Amino acid sequence: MTSEELRDKKIAVLLSGGVDSSVVVYELARQGVHPDCFYIKIGPEEQEEWDCTSEEDLEMATAVAARYGCRLEVVDCHREYWDQVTRYTMDKVRAGLTPNPDVMCNRLIKFGAFHEKRGHDYDLIATGHYACTEIIDGKKWLTTSPDPVKDQTDFLAQIYDWQLEKALFPIGGMMKEEVRRIAEQEHLVNARRKDSQGICFLGKINYNEYIRRYLGEQPGDVIELDTGRKIGEHRGLWFHTIGQRKGMGFGGGPWFVVKKDVEHNILYVAHGYDPQEAYRQEFAVRDFHFLTERQLPQQVTFKIRHTPEWHPAVTELRADGTWLIHSADKIHGVAPGQFCVVYDADHHRCYGSGEITV
Repeated sequence: MTSEELRDKKIAVLLSGGVDSSVVVYELARQGVHPDCFYIKIGPEEQEEWDCTSEEDLEMATAVAARYGCRLEVVDCHREYWDQVTRYTMDKVRAGLTPNPDVMCNRLIKFGAFHEKRGHDYDLIATGHYACTEIIDGKKWLTTSPDPVKDQTDFLAQIYDWQLEKALFPIGGMMKEEVRRIAEQEHLVNARRKDSQGICFLGKINYNEYIRRYLGEQPGDVIELDTGRKIGEHRGLWFHTIGQRKGMGFGGGPWFVVKKDVEHNILYVAHGYDPQEAYRQEFAVRDFHFLTERQLPQQVTFKIRHTPEWHPAVTELRADGTWLIHSADKIHGVAPGQFCVVYDADHHRCYGSGEITV
C-alpha cells in the first residue's frame, strides 16, 4: 500500500512497548501517517505474584507514542483473554494436547476483542508482526517475511479472513537487524530491549507455573516404553509434550517423551529417538482454517512449530474432512494439538492451519 493510500486510511497501531511495534509507528509517521496507538492490557490480576512486565511495557509505549505525536489509549482485554485464550489452553492441555496460546491470542484478542472494543472505528489495524500481505489475483494473501528466523505467519494462520483484510504489517518486509538499526538511529527508548519470549503476557513466569495455577498437579507413573519399567513419577501430563527432552528430572537419561496415556495418566519415555515413536512422515490435520483459498494444493510446504524451516509435503483430503499430510522429511515431535501451518510449495503464500490429530 502506497503512502498516499495509507494517508487516506484511519489506522490503529497495537503498540506493545517492544521495539517491533515501535518501529511500526516510526514507519507510518515517516510516510506522513499519524495513527492512533493502543496498548492492549491482558496481564493477570495478581501483578506481584506473576511478576508481569506490563507496567514497563506501558511506559515504553507511552514514550514512543509521544515521540511521534500519536494518541495512546489503553484497552483492557484482560477478561476476554482469561475467558477465551486461557480456557482454550487449559482445555487442550487437560486433554493431553499441545496448544499454542499465542496463535489464539492473535485471533481472539489482538484482531478480535480489540476490534470489538475499538478497532471497528478504523480501516486498518497495524501490528509489529514479521509477516506480509499481498494482493494476488484480486485476493489478499498472508505471505511470509524475508526474515525466516523471525517470520510469524505461523502465529497468524488462524485469524479470520475479515481480520486479514484489516491487517497491516509495516515492518513485515524487513529483517530484524534492520528494525533494530532504525530503532537505534531514531534513539527509541526500547531500541536495545530484548524480544519477549514465551506467552505474550507472562513476563518472567514459567509456562508450567501458568498451567499449575489453573490445573494443579496430578501425579502419575513414568514408564520406559521399551521395557515397561517404571522410572519415576510425573506431576501432571500437562507439564510435558511429545518430543520433550529437557526438564524431565529423571536419572539415567537423556529421556524423551514419546507418548501420553491420558486415560491412565501414564507418561511414556524412551532413551533415544525410536523411529516408530519419535519420527513421523504422515499425520492428520482436522478443522483446517483457511485464510484466503478454501482448498489446499497437492504440493505444499508446512511447519508444526516456530522454526525457520519449512518441510515439503503432499496433501490428501479424506472423506471425514481431515487432511492427511505426507511429509517428505521425517518430523520429530509431532504432537496432537499442535497447529500444522500450510504454505505453497515455495513457502510464500500461507493457506492457513489446522490442528494435528492422532
